Amino acid sequence: MDVPCVRVRPTAGEGTRRELAALDLIADEYEITVEDGWLYIPVVAEPEGYDVVAHDVPPREGQTLPDDILGFAPRYERLGDIAILEEDSAERAREIADALVASDLPVESVVNRASKVKGDIRVRDWDVLAGSTRTVHREYGFEYELDLARVYFSPRLATERHRVVEQVEAGERAFDMFAGVGPFAIPFAARGAEVVGTDLNEVAIDYLRRNAARNGVSDRVTAIAGDVREVEGYDDWADRVVMNLPHSACEFLDAAVALAGDDCTLHYYDIQHEEDPFGPGERAIREAAGSDYEVAVETRREVRSYAPHELNVCLDVRLTRRR
Repeated sequence: MDVPCVRVRPTAGEGTRRELAALDLIADEYEITVEDGWLYIPVVAEPEGYDVVAHDVPPREGQTLPDDILGFAPRYERLGDIAILEEDSAERAREIADALVASDLPVESVVNRASKVKGDIRVRDWDVLAGSTRTVHREYGFEYELDLARVYFSPRLATERHRVVEQVEAGERAFDMFAGVGPFAIPFAARGAEVVGTDLNEVAIDYLRRNAARNGVSDRVTAIAGDVREVEGYDDWADRVVMNLPHSACEFLDAAVALAGDDCTLHYYDIQHEEDPFGPGERAIREAAGSDYEVAVETRREVRSYAPHELNVCLDVRLTRRR
């Protein structure tokens, strides 16, 4: 079965395997294989900085997979010990859920998406087919306790989050405007940054505080429940600002510019038509910065396909205050 694999020469295999294991990225249900002078290590997400290819690797010997029970390979995402389905048929969803629970995969709960993300606090409705919506998700060596029914979290963005985290340096002051349970804030703090995270969702902020303690960075994380536009005391403060609210981040650009210090990197997430995915965001940032800042777009990145002809993108933008 073709799955994403990190490809390395066998001489580098054990070191690479240890690195990927420390980041909780190895797909344990598949065998590590050697073919044509290459070692293929199956992974659950595509890490930056590695040669990642799709390769046909066998299931781990002795494991019963849902494919064995169903006779077909079901589509699902893993978040901690939760398997997430997106099935229109309730009967098919139930069949897949039963197979997932009966398999040897580390799955305790199965949920099926019952709505789109909705409301200001960005939560979904779920049909719980087994277990519950609560879990602990591990990502790049960090642990996040969360409840899918009460907070927003996307495992699909793990690689993108890690890309941004790798840019953070000790001593920075970083502000996550829509922090959720902390997948940006906590790794930032672990790299030595002083971090402020805000969110409208009070439950998410509670999880952010708990996850900061869980990962040993409570002393460097300040969590604030509320609208970031109403938070006081951080004007001209930030060296780095994350704006991961792609449907409406443009509405918060004035607040982001107010937070920015003399030299600030802005990570601006947007969803736009594929014909011009970066232009609207760049124009909005330049308008918000006005004459106060020089604006330099350092990275234009397509994060993923969001819908037909629509892209989820990120602009890494450096704001430098004019003297």
